[in-house]
Amino acid sequence: MKKILIVGATSAIACACARLWAADRSELFLVGRDRQKLQQTCADLQARGAGAVTAYVMDAADITAHSLMYETCLATLQTVDICLIAYGSLPNQRACEQSVEQALEQFANNGTSQIALLTLLANRMAVQRHGTLAVISSIAGDRGRPSNYLYGAAKAAVSTFCEGMRARLFKSGVHLVTIKPGFVDTPMTRGLALPALLVAQPATVARRIVAGINRQAAVLYVPGFWGLIMWLVRAIPQPLFKRLNL
Repeated sequence: MKKILIVGATSAIACACARLWAADRSELFLVGRDRQKLQQTCADLQARGAGAVTAYVMDAADITAHSLMYETCLATLQTVDICLIAYGSLPNQRACEQSVEQALEQFANNGTSQIALLTLLANRMAVQRHGTLAVISSIAGDRGRPSNYLYGAAKAAVSTFCEGMRARLFKSGVHLVTIKPGFVDTPMTRGLALPALLVAQPATVARRIVAGINRQAAVLYVPGFWGLIMWLVRAIPQPLFKRLNL
Protein backbone atom coordinates (compact mmCIF):
# COMPACT_ATOMS: atom_id res chain seq x y z
CA MET A 1 0.00 0.00 0.00
CA LYS A 2 1.49 3.30 -1.13
CA LYS A 3 0.98 6.78 0.24
CA ILE A 4 0.42 9.18 -2.63
CA LEU A 5 0.12 12.95 -2.98
CA ILE A 6 -1.56 14.25 -6.16
CA VAL A 7 -1.53 17.98 -6.94
CA GLY A 8 -4.08 18.79 -9.62
CA ALA A 9 -6.06 15.75 -8.60
CA THR A 10 -9.26 16.59 -10.49
CA SER A 11 -7.57 16.65 -13.91
CA ALA A 12 -8.56 13.80 -16.22
CA ILE A 13 -5.12 12.19 -16.25
CA ALA A 14 -4.66 12.49 -12.48
CA CYS A 15 -8.09 10.97 -11.84
CA ALA A 16 -7.29 8.02 -14.09
CA CYS A 17 -3.98 7.44 -12.28
CA ALA A 18 -5.68 7.73 -8.89
CA ARG A 19 -8.20 5.04 -9.86
CA LEU A 20 -5.36 2.62 -10.57
CA TRP A 21 -3.73 3.41 -7.24
CA ALA A 22 -7.08 3.12 -5.45
CA ALA A 23 -7.43 -0.43 -6.77
CA ASP A 24 -4.20 -1.23 -4.87
CA ARG A 25 -5.71 0.27 -1.70
CA SER A 26 -3.23 3.13 -1.64
CA GLU A 27 -3.76 6.10 0.67
CA LEU A 28 -4.34 9.29 -1.33
CA PHE A 29 -3.98 12.97 -0.47
CA LEU A 30 -5.70 14.93 -3.23
CA VAL A 31 -5.08 18.62 -3.90
CA GLY A 32 -7.21 20.73 -6.23
CA ARG A 33 -8.86 24.13 -6.66
CA ASP A 34 -12.48 23.05 -7.07
CA ARG A 35 -13.91 21.79 -3.76
CA GLN A 36 -16.96 20.15 -5.35
CA LYS A 37 -14.97 18.25 -7.98
CA LEU A 38 -12.46 17.25 -5.34
CA GLN A 39 -15.17 15.81 -3.13
CA GLN A 40 -16.67 13.92 -6.07
CA THR A 41 -13.25 12.51 -6.90
CA CYS A 42 -12.73 11.41 -3.30
CA ALA A 43 -16.07 9.60 -3.24
CA ASP A 44 -15.28 7.84 -6.50
CA LEU A 45 -11.89 6.64 -5.25
CA GLN A 46 -13.26 5.47 -1.92
CA ALA A 47 -15.85 3.41 -3.81
CA ARG A 48 -13.00 1.88 -5.84
CA GLY A 49 -11.22 0.62 -2.73
CA ALA A 50 -8.70 3.30 -1.80
CA GLY A 51 -7.21 2.80 1.66
CA ALA A 52 -8.02 6.38 2.68
CA VAL A 53 -8.65 9.56 0.72
CA THR A 54 -8.10 13.12 1.94
CA ALA A 55 -9.10 16.27 0.05
CA TYR A 56 -7.21 19.55 0.31
CA VAL A 57 -8.35 22.70 -1.51
CA MET A 58 -5.51 24.82 -2.90
CA ASP A 59 -4.69 26.85 -5.99
CA ALA A 60 -1.28 25.43 -6.92
CA ALA A 61 -0.40 28.64 -8.76
CA ASP A 62 -0.23 30.30 -5.32
CA ILE A 63 3.30 29.34 -4.31
CA THR A 64 2.81 30.75 -0.81
CA ALA A 65 0.28 27.95 -0.14
CA HIS A 66 2.60 25.06 -1.01
CA SER A 67 4.36 24.69 2.32
CA LEU A 68 1.21 24.43 4.46
CA MET A 69 -0.27 21.95 2.00
CA TYR A 70 2.74 19.66 2.29
CA GLU A 71 2.85 19.92 6.07
CA THR A 72 -0.82 18.90 6.17
CA CYS A 73 -0.11 16.04 3.78
CA LEU A 74 2.71 14.75 5.99
CA ALA A 75 0.54 15.03 9.09
CA THR A 76 -2.05 12.89 7.30
CA LEU A 77 0.09 10.31 5.47
CA GLN A 78 3.23 10.41 7.69
CA THR A 79 5.35 9.89 4.58
CA VAL A 80 5.00 10.29 0.79
CA ASP A 81 5.94 7.41 -1.51
CA ILE A 82 4.76 9.05 -4.74
CA CYS A 83 3.91 12.63 -5.60
CA LEU A 84 2.24 13.36 -8.93
CA ILE A 85 2.10 16.98 -10.11
CA ALA A 86 -0.67 17.12 -12.67
CA TYR A 87 -2.04 20.64 -12.88
CA GLY A 88 -1.78 23.29 -15.57
CA SER A 89 -3.70 25.15 -18.24
CA LEU A 90 -3.63 25.41 -22.02
CA PRO A 91 -3.32 29.14 -22.75
CA ASN A 92 -4.60 31.02 -25.77
CA GLN A 93 -1.40 31.65 -27.69
CA ARG A 94 -2.77 34.65 -29.58
CA ALA A 95 -3.95 36.29 -26.35
CA CYS A 96 -0.53 35.73 -24.78
CA GLU A 97 1.12 37.36 -27.78
CA GLN A 98 -0.97 40.48 -27.25
CA SER A 99 -0.77 40.71 -23.46
CA VAL A 100 2.38 40.65 -21.35
CA GLU A 101 0.24 40.11 -18.25
CA GLN A 102 -1.47 37.03 -19.70
CA ALA A 103 1.80 35.64 -20.98
CA LEU A 104 3.48 35.93 -17.58
CA GLU A 105 0.42 34.57 -15.74
CA GLN A 106 0.27 31.49 -17.96
CA PHE A 107 4.02 30.96 -17.77
CA ALA A 108 3.80 31.11 -13.99
CA ASN A 109 0.91 28.63 -13.86
CA ASN A 110 2.53 26.11 -16.19
CA GLY A 111 6.17 26.75 -15.36
CA THR A 112 7.43 28.70 -12.38
CA SER A 113 4.77 27.56 -9.89
CA GLN A 114 5.61 23.94 -10.73
CA ILE A 115 9.31 24.65 -10.30
CA ALA A 116 8.55 26.19 -6.91
CA LEU A 117 6.50 23.15 -5.86
CA LEU A 118 9.14 20.72 -7.12
CA THR A 119 11.81 22.55 -5.13
CA LEU A 120 9.80 22.24 -1.91
CA LEU A 121 8.91 18.60 -2.49
CA ALA A 122 12.44 17.62 -3.50
CA ASN A 123 13.95 19.13 -0.38
CA ARG A 124 11.47 17.35 1.88
CA MET A 125 11.68 13.99 0.10
CA ALA A 126 15.48 14.14 0.09
CA VAL A 127 15.31 14.21 3.91
CA GLN A 128 13.23 11.02 4.01
CA ARG A 129 15.61 9.50 1.41
CA HIS A 130 13.01 7.64 -0.59
CA GLY A 131 10.06 8.24 -2.87
CA THR A 132 9.22 9.25 -6.43
CA LEU A 133 8.35 12.66 -7.81
CA ALA A 134 6.42 12.60 -11.08
CA VAL A 135 5.52 15.77 -12.97
CA ILE A 136 3.39 16.12 -16.09
CA SER A 137 5.27 18.27 -18.57
CA SER A 138 4.41 18.05 -22.29
CA ILE A 139 5.73 17.22 -25.74
CA ALA A 140 5.14 20.93 -26.41
CA GLY A 141 8.35 21.65 -24.52
CA ASP A 142 10.48 19.67 -26.97
CA ARG A 143 10.44 22.41 -29.61
CA GLY A 144 8.89 25.85 -29.78
CA ARG A 145 6.06 25.91 -32.32
CA PRO A 146 4.24 29.07 -33.39
CA SER A 147 0.85 27.64 -32.38
CA ASN A 148 1.71 27.29 -28.67
CA TYR A 149 5.21 28.54 -27.89
CA LEU A 150 4.22 30.22 -24.61
CA TYR A 151 2.94 26.93 -23.23
CA GLY A 152 5.87 25.10 -24.81
CA ALA A 153 8.38 27.46 -23.23
CA ALA A 154 6.89 26.88 -19.76
CA LYS A 155 6.98 23.11 -20.24
CA ALA A 156 10.53 23.25 -21.61
CA ALA A 157 11.56 25.07 -18.44
CA VAL A 158 9.94 22.37 -16.29
CA SER A 159 11.52 19.53 -18.29
CA THR A 160 15.01 21.03 -18.16
CA PHE A 161 14.64 21.77 -14.46
CA CYS A 162 13.60 18.16 -13.86
CA GLU A 163 16.59 16.82 -15.77
CA GLY A 164 19.00 18.57 -13.44
CA MET A 165 16.96 17.83 -10.34
CA ARG A 166 16.76 14.11 -11.22
CA ALA A 167 20.57 13.87 -11.13
CA ARG A 168 20.67 15.76 -7.84
CA LEU A 169 17.98 13.63 -6.18
CA PHE A 170 19.52 10.34 -7.32
CA LYS A 171 22.16 10.77 -4.64
CA SER A 172 19.40 11.03 -2.01
CA GLY A 173 17.51 7.91 -3.05
CA VAL A 174 14.63 9.92 -4.56
CA HIS A 175 13.57 9.44 -8.19
CA LEU A 176 12.00 11.99 -10.54
CA VAL A 177 9.95 11.11 -13.62
CA THR A 178 9.25 13.69 -16.33
CA ILE A 179 6.00 12.78 -18.09
CA LYS A 180 5.44 14.11 -21.60
CA PRO A 181 1.91 13.45 -22.86
CA GLY A 182 0.91 14.08 -26.43
CA PHE A 183 -2.71 14.75 -27.40
CA VAL A 184 -5.08 13.42 -24.72
CA ASP A 185 -8.87 13.54 -24.74
CA THR A 186 -9.44 15.85 -21.77
CA PRO A 187 -11.58 18.95 -21.12
CA MET A 188 -8.43 21.03 -21.76
CA THR A 189 -8.11 19.80 -25.35
CA ARG A 190 -11.74 19.41 -26.37
CA GLY A 191 -12.70 21.71 -29.19
CA LEU A 192 -9.19 21.70 -30.67
CA ALA A 193 -8.69 20.39 -34.20
CA LEU A 194 -6.55 17.36 -33.35
CA PRO A 195 -5.82 14.28 -35.52
CA ALA A 196 -8.07 11.58 -34.10
CA LEU A 197 -5.51 8.79 -34.56
CA LEU A 198 -3.06 10.59 -32.28
CA VAL A 199 -5.50 11.36 -29.44
CA ALA A 200 -5.19 9.02 -26.45
CA GLN A 201 -7.71 8.35 -23.71
CA PRO A 202 -6.83 9.30 -20.11
CA ALA A 203 -7.08 5.68 -18.92
CA THR A 204 -4.51 4.58 -21.51
CA VAL A 205 -2.18 7.40 -20.53
CA ALA A 206 -2.62 6.61 -16.82
CA ARG A 207 -1.64 2.98 -17.24
CA ARG A 208 1.62 4.02 -18.90
CA ILE A 209 2.29 6.66 -16.24
CA VAL A 210 1.75 4.28 -13.33
CA ALA A 211 3.88 1.60 -15.00
CA GLY A 212 6.61 4.17 -15.73
CA ILE A 213 6.63 5.34 -12.12
CA ASN A 214 6.87 1.72 -10.92
CA ARG A 215 9.90 1.01 -13.10
CA GLN A 216 11.45 4.43 -12.34
CA ALA A 217 11.56 5.72 -15.90
CA ALA A 218 13.39 9.03 -16.35
CA VAL A 219 11.46 10.59 -19.25
CA LEU A 220 8.13 9.08 -20.21
CA TYR A 221 6.41 9.90 -23.50
CA VAL A 222 2.74 8.96 -23.39
CA PRO A 223 1.74 7.24 -25.58
CA GLY A 224 5.23 5.99 -26.40
CA PHE A 225 5.11 6.78 -30.13
CA TRP A 226 5.40 10.48 -29.28
CA GLY A 227 9.07 9.93 -28.53
CA LEU A 228 9.70 9.12 -32.19
CA ILE A 229 7.40 11.87 -33.46
CA MET A 230 9.17 14.52 -31.40
CA TRP A 231 12.59 13.22 -32.44
CA LEU A 232 11.53 13.85 -36.03
CA VAL A 233 10.12 17.29 -35.18
CA ARG A 234 13.38 18.30 -33.48
CA ALA A 235 15.32 17.10 -36.52
CA ILE A 236 13.57 19.48 -38.95
CA PRO A 237 16.09 22.14 -40.04
CA GLN A 238 15.25 25.64 -38.80
CA PRO A 239 14.97 27.20 -42.31
CA LEU A 240 12.22 24.68 -43.10
CA PHE A 241 10.70 24.54 -39.62
CA LYS A 242 9.87 28.26 -39.50
CA ARG A 243 7.84 27.90 -42.71
CA LEU A 244 5.68 25.09 -41.38
CA ASN A 245 2.27 25.69 -39.85
CA LEU A 246 2.78 23.74 -36.63
